[in-house]
Amino acid sequence: MHSPHDGRRHGRCPRDGYRGVTRGLALDLGSSRTRAWTPGLGIVTDAESTGDPDGGSGHDRPVRRGRIVDPESCGRMLSRIADTALGADRSETLIVLSHPVLAGPEHRAEVRELLAALGPTSVIVLDSARAAAAYAGPQDGGPLLVVDIGAELTEVTLLVDGMVRDAHQAETGLSDLGPTEPPTAVVRTALDMIMEMWRQDRHGAVLGALRKGPLLAGGGALRPDITNRIAVRLGVPVRLADDPATTVVRGAGLILGSALRKVGAAPALPGPVR
Repeated sequence: MHSPHDGRRHGRCPRDGYRGVTRGLALDLGSSRTRAWTPGLGIVTDAESTGDPDGGSGHDRPVRRGRIVDPESCGRMLSRIADTALGADRSETLIVLSHPVLAGPEHRAEVRELLAALGPTSVIVLDSARAAAAYAGPQDGGPLLVVDIGAELTEVTLLVDGMVRDAHQAETGLSDLGPTEPPTAVVRTALDMIMEMWRQDRHGAVLGALRKGPLLAGGGALRPDITNRIAVRLGVPVRLADDPATTVVRGAGLILGSALRKVGAAPALPGPVR
């Protein structure tokens, strides 16, 4: 289990402006599935994370436990997605990619290198908690707990005014459960991280976030046996987007749309995020 206390904004802020971009692509690179979103079309890719389109052995899992373990395979996968979503010419494009909150500098640098190889004009790399909050979190700017339960990672993040105040991560996820196994271990892991964060909080932000209800994202949020147990144990309602598994990529899409609007790209967001 990992936890930083840095209070930094992770990733580049779209307020900086991106001159020369007219198109964009948002990506959620997961250990199990990778999702892509484009303005006007919504989600254009929701597929198993694999560097081999035929699912061959050796390059089928380029990302494990939130870390890129096979950059070459990951690059091929991203290239396929970019070809489909943007075409062969990626000039004048902006790519937004989310990463686990506790991804280290080496991971973020590797992601940027892989994205640069695709040939976009500019790149935004940001953490998945802020992406999820952009889509499904309250807009009051107050404290928010984001609980992201994925295939191989569970992360709990405290956001205050859009900044990561605290985050905990465990290499436990849905793939660690047997076909008929109850989600006891995953639920306990998430609750333990929340309680640890609460014990370390000196300013009451965690309590304030709990009173509003934590935002649940990831594949785990699709399972009522997980969401109900968390809600009952915490004694508060939980927040769920209409499709929790795609909350992160939809939030990355909103951030992409905001950046495109700022540089006058059209159409940025012709309709609701789908």
